[in-house]
Amino acid sequence: MRFHVDELAGMVGRDLPVSDWLIVDQDRIDRFADAIGDHQWIHVDVERASAGPFGAPIAHGYLTLSLLSIFLDPALDFGGVAMRVNYGFDRVRFPAPVPVNSRIRAHVAVESVDETHQGVRVALRCVLEIEGSEKPACVAHPLALLVRADAAPAGEAAP
Repeated sequence: MRFHVDELAGMVGRDLPVSDWLIVDQDRIDRFADAIGDHQWIHVDVERASAGPFGAPIAHGYLTLSLLSIFLDPALDFGGVAMRVNYGFDRVRFPAPVPVNSRIRAHVAVESVDETHQGVRVALRCVLEIEGSEKPACVAHPLALLVRADAAPAGEAAP
């Protein structure tokens, strides 16, 4: 169900729909390692990592955090919005590592909504669940700025 940006204020304290599952495979981990230049063995050396403290390669914490984009795109697909801009994070924690081939999904709740001269600033609480794990992979409090379609630069109209 798609909501309109004007409904966001009434969603404070509510959960958005839970995301679909996403598999974090070795190819994704390797490509992320290449992109950021972090080739630490716990991430990319399958044989060594399998004998290491986690029993398998694990995703980079920053990879786990960056996957929020995949989950937030559909969660914040509100009508009346021309674009969403990342505004920052209030807090980020990584309670548990994400072993290779794990399935993760996001639970997103709206914490606050503020109307600004730039648009609607929304604070969220995101918990990235690892299938079969008691602890989440990540607990993050991202901030997003939703630029209203009627305030967007020319050529950025929203549906």
